Amino acid sequence: MFNFFWGILYMLVNLTFFLICYRWFGKKGLYAWIGVATVIANIQVVKTIDMFGIVMTLGNTMYVSLYLTSDLLNEKYGRQEAKKAVWFGFFTLIMTTILMQMVLVFQPQPGDLAQGSLKTIFGLMPRLAIGSLTAYFVSQFLDVRLYAWIRRFYPLRNQLWIRNNGSTMISSFVDTLIFCSIAFIGKYSFDVWLEILFTTYIIKFALTAVGTPFLYIARNFHPDGEPEPDKVN
Repeated sequence: MFNFFWGILYMLVNLTFFLICYRWFGKKGLYAWIGVATVIANIQVVKTIDMFGIVMTLGNTMYVSLYLTSDLLNEKYGRQEAKKAVWFGFFTLIMTTILMQMVLVFQPQPGDLAQGSLKTIFGLMPRLAIGSLTAYFVSQFLDVRLYAWIRRFYPLRNQLWIRNNGSTMISSFVDTLIFCSIAFIGKYSFDVWLEILFTTYIIKFALTAVGTPFLYIARNFHPDGEPEPDKVN
């Protein structure tokens, strides 16, 4: 039960930082969050925990916050800004992966304490890295397009939860399917693979619903120097 309650606290802290990042730094803060969250999520995924007898990876909360960020950008600044942020996150992830792989090639001196830990965290198999990059690229752009499409049918301010949950729950399933397929098909039996796919998506599904009130709060922020939402083209 410790992991469950600690996970609730972690989620609240995570989403509070998301709100602070936007409240204090505006649109630039959202871009910064995209860059930081993509890197942190892919570091956290290395760690596995047990919750209610189910083995799961960390990183889901941080990853779901990426959808909240792109949806908020889409809501307040338009589809093009959301797409630009996705490209920024993709670049950040590629840059970090390449640089850290190069760091691992350096020969450590005999008394070095970091090489083994860095190799454990960043020395992932290329298959996992490809799965993460592909899933991020496809699902994030899908989320941006779905959000804009759903907004055509549910444009009212109080229908934000429909736009957010509809786009994120579909795109996060695509993300989970792509990553699990590339990373785990052939490595585990189909039953185990299906369990990993199902449990990972259920967690993201629940986190998306929990994150919706935070998106409403962020939508009502008006950082200094930025126009009101209805004045943004």
